[in-house]
Amino acid sequence: MSDKEKGAVKAARIEEQAPEGRTNRLVLNLGRQDLMSHDTASFQVARVKPCLEKLKKERFVERLWQKDVGLWKEDAAEQEQIGHALGWLDVAEKMRENLPDLVGFAREAAASGFSHVVHMGMGGNSLAPLVFQHMFEPAPGGLSLSVLDTTDPVTIAALEQRIDLEKTLFIVASKSGKTAEPLAFDDYFYERVKAVKGEKAGENFVAVTDPGTPLAISAGERQFRRVFLNFSDIGGRYSALSYFGLVPAALMGLDVEGLIDEALHMVHACGPSVPVQENPGALLGAVRGEMARVGRDKVTFLLSPDMAAFGMWLEQLIAESTGKEGTGLLPVTGEPAGTPLVYGSDRLFVHIYMKGRSDPKLEEAVRMLQTASLPLVFVEVAAPAAISQEFFRWEVATAIAGAILGINPFDQPNVQESKDATDRLLSSVRERGSLTEPAPVMSHGPLSFFSRDGAENPGELLWDFLSQGHPGDYVALLAYLPFDASTDELLQTIRLRLRDALRLATTVGYGPRFLHSTGQLHKGGPDTGLFIQLTCHDATDVSIPRKPYTFGIFKKAQAMGDLEALTKHGRRVMRVDLGDDVKKGLSLLRQLVERAVIMGTKGV
Repeated sequence: MSDKEKGAVKAARIEEQAPEGRTNRLVLNLGRQDLMSHDTASFQVARVKPCLEKLKKERFVERLWQKDVGLWKEDAAEQEQIGHALGWLDVAEKMRENLPDLVGFAREAAASGFSHVVHMGMGGNSLAPLVFQHMFEPAPGGLSLSVLDTTDPVTIAALEQRIDLEKTLFIVASKSGKTAEPLAFDDYFYERVKAVKGEKAGENFVAVTDPGTPLAISAGERQFRRVFLNFSDIGGRYSALSYFGLVPAALMGLDVEGLIDEALHMVHACGPSVPVQENPGALLGAVRGEMARVGRDKVTFLLSPDMAAFGMWLEQLIAESTGKEGTGLLPVTGEPAGTPLVYGSDRLFVHIYMKGRSDPKLEEAVRMLQTASLPLVFVEVAAPAAISQEFFRWEVATAIAGAILGINPFDQPNVQESKDATDRLLSSVRERGSLTEPAPVMSHGPLSFFSRDGAENPGELLWDFLSQGHPGDYVALLAYLPFDASTDELLQTIRLRLRDALRLATTVGYGPRFLHSTGQLHKGGPDTGLFIQLTCHDATDVSIPRKPYTFGIFKKAQAMGDLEALTKHGRRVMRVDLGDDVKKGLSLLRQLVERAVIMGTKGV
């Protein structure tokens, strides 16, 4: 570290950089009041130092690499499940061995005339491909990538319009091979391609799944071009560096060898021989776990625009891994940075940015947080390919934070609840031909409100709901809506008004994607959420082959199942249907939110 750099990190900063500077830089600023000591190798902070000492005493890092399941739970059944979920620790080395086959397949696909690849999955199986789609352009000769992870019929129809079916390669991705959404995507597009290519339709399909799954079997029956059997000891959200992440990356023509090499730099930096005080994964995990233990459980990501997609991957990893047993870390992504005055005392800020790329507005906001001595983590990503380092660093840190919180970071016990409710609702469609919805308690223009009754107008109804919030709570907008820039802008406007008025953290999740990420934390985490579910009337609907329901009904059943599961857990929840015109409905809702918070904050 240069003298200039040393001067820049005085006061309460922790800086870790591996030998030869080959890993992305990590700097921790936990507030001047927390400073304990300072040296060029590492810093110790009062609230984190005992945790690091405990990790060292327990030989946590060495035991992690030995895949010691006793680090998390004592129950035999849970230990058995954990034992089948630690393959991510050495998957980068395994994938390096498989590179010639993977790269050869990508070249063969391009040579066969494919120009586009659609990755069809849900949750962790799709979020690393989404990062690659948004952070990288296809290399010359590589395929353009689209990720489909929504049952929204408008989105599915729009995707079909954008692609040439005959020149598109479809990846069906599901660890279990039974996930309802990717299997429905598979059936839909297989029938579309079959209408063009007949019995050769399977040439346009690839499966990524575990050995012996129903998907692996059906892929063989349909004569898919290729079936990639992933390592069965890796869960979906820890699968970024496995076939689930690297098959689409290779088809884009990306330098997958470079991605793996970058990941291995971080693997070695987090290795069993690296002291916990200098271990970038252990250090970050200790900070996150200990900050949560003192109430700073809203991990707020301040991401430069070119890193925004990485926030969605982090959101799923953190929320689904830690949100259980009444505890958890809430990842807050996409919330624009504010002044220190709009934040409560429950925030831990993480600023992730690409080296050499400046975002003056964001940097000024971060400086204000520093000046206010709010806890900050800085991660400087050396180059786009070095994003693979962060996949591994955050996986290690999440595993360690889970141990500190006393939970199993490798299961998702509450995700199944929404699935079961959805399946039951869809069964009723088979029997009755339609979904039965409750009547709204109030209507206002195109808006229909589904909540407890008693208010005289929509503004009062909204404030009655929002006034249930207390310091340390958060507001989640659960948007079962088609995604586009203007819709997202309206949602961001609403969330910022709520944050600034209530001083509560806010999240926006698009359904059904969030069911496989923050959905776990919503039901299994602490009872600190106020949930506003947003639905609409679909402008377009799309049939699912051999099903008695459409994608629109599927999405509606998922929303109703989610609402049912939240209610079952006693969560504070309100549903608002926006009607036929999403933007018109959101614009009106924004006005009503403004009226509600003015009414509430003035005590009228």
